[in-house]
Formats: sequence, C-alpha cells, structure tokens
Amino acid sequence: PAAIALAQNHPNPFNPKTTISFALPVAGAVRLSVFEVSGRHVTTLLDGVQSAGGHHVVWDGRDASGASLSSGVYFYRLEAAGARIERKMLLLK
Repeated sequence: PAAIALAQNHPNPFNPKTTISFALPVAGAVRLSVFEVSGRHVTTLLDGVQSAGGHHVVWDGRDASGASLSSGVYFYRLEAAGARIERKMLLLK
C-alpha cells in the first residue's frame, strides 16, 4: 500500500467477534486500541512492530481484563508512523 489504511471492521454490527484490517506501507511500530464512546480505553489489541503490508486482528468484544462488554458503539484507533485513524463499530448482543 502507498499509505496507511484502516478498513471498516467486519462484520459490523458484530456479536461476539469482529475482524479489523489495516495496511502499512513500511514496517514500524503499531498500536491498535478500542475505546468506549465516552473515550475510556477498553483494550489494546496490538502494540508492537509490524511488517509492511496487510494485517488483520480479531476482537472478541472483551475488555483488557477479559470481561465481556455490553452492547453499544465502540471506536477502534490505529496509530502508526505518526498517523492516527479511527473507525466506529457496533456490538449488538
């Protein structure tokens, strides 16, 4: 890819799992996090160096402590190479 890209999760809405895909033009440090609508951090799905190219992460709708989250709107954020991209997703139970 020519630029950092963050795809819409699928399926969306989801229950209980969804896949988040992203692409990197060059290798580098990546952080992929999930937040509640209020801005509270829910969990970090990925935090480390990733190779260039396409990647995907499956999220099971649980917070950092392993507790199942309630239905609602959540945001996921990709931070890499100085860029920050966010998308919205919906967990329906």
